[in-house]
Amino acid sequence: MKKLSILGVVLFLGILVACSDNSAPSSKEEKAASTDSESIEDNSTGSITFEDGVGTMTIDGVPKKVVVLEWTYVEHLLPLGVEPVGVADLEGYKKWVNVGEPLSDSVTDVGTRSEPNFEAISRLDPDLIIGAKYRHESFKDQLESIAPTALFAPYSENGAENQYQHLLSEFNTLGKVFNKEEKAKQYIKQMEATFKEQGERIQEAGYENLNAVVAQAFTSQNTPTMRLFTNNSVLAGVLNKMNASNAVKTEKPEIYGFISTNVEALQNYQDSHFFYLVQDDDPIFDNLADNPAWTNLNFVEKNHTYELPGDMGTFAGPLSAERFSKEIANALVEKQ
Repeated sequence: MKKLSILGVVLFLGILVACSDNSAPSSKEEKAASTDSESIEDNSTGSITFEDGVGTMTIDGVPKKVVVLEWTYVEHLLPLGVEPVGVADLEGYKKWVNVGEPLSDSVTDVGTRSEPNFEAISRLDPDLIIGAKYRHESFKDQLESIAPTALFAPYSENGAENQYQHLLSEFNTLGKVFNKEEKAKQYIKQMEATFKEQGERIQEAGYENLNAVVAQAFTSQNTPTMRLFTNNSVLAGVLNKMNASNAVKTEKPEIYGFISTNVEALQNYQDSHFFYLVQDDDPIFDNLADNPAWTNLNFVEKNHTYELPGDMGTFAGPLSAERFSKEIANALVEKQ
């Protein structure tokens, strides 16, 4: 009788295990995701609860088809192995954000980032739409009528304090949403290892304690204009990870991570190394060639100026952040 009782218990436990396997995650990544109570509240239905830039939202299951209305979040998805079915201003993304694997021909253009095409989005029948609060909140209801819509807030008071850390936070959130938490963590480790490696390159080249100014330079109403990235920007965060420092500091964090100024203001950063991006058809530096406000700057006289590729994203996602570190190091090492 005891043997029969023991056999019955074993059979009962086996049935319990078999039943529980039906709802258990099918991979290591899914198991990791299911243990995170902040991202998944109900494993039996697969509902995922997370914070975007507007508040708390819940979606059912892992999204399979996603439309992205802000280029930064295309960069967030690609390292996770997720390709959007639709992207706003697809041609602009391909031209100005030259990072990662090229998007496939199956990706559909869904209008501009400021004015997306709702019909084009609807035809794609997405499970999730991803946008930015500052750009898309005014028509969130129209987007919600098509699919659940997550609006992140890269340019908010919360995000402005440290935009690099805010980038990591949003990247990890999307890792949870797409059940790719471990992949997100692995990519961050790889990315920061790249920052360290590129930092070592510039130190070995003799640039210890590098102090940098990074600018987008352009002509506006026939006036040379400099958009200088401030100490709270993503680019400044990357420089810090490279054991370098960003020279442009402000009393309060700049919401967009930069200040716009003129050439005369560059005298405040004369002992820095000056990195700049400029469009090919903009003659800004040709026009400055005879301007003493530019030619008399210490970093100009010492040839401590470096042009970076114009197709590099500066309002960076993780892919552009990694590329930025390589381009900074390449510019310095090649000028040796």
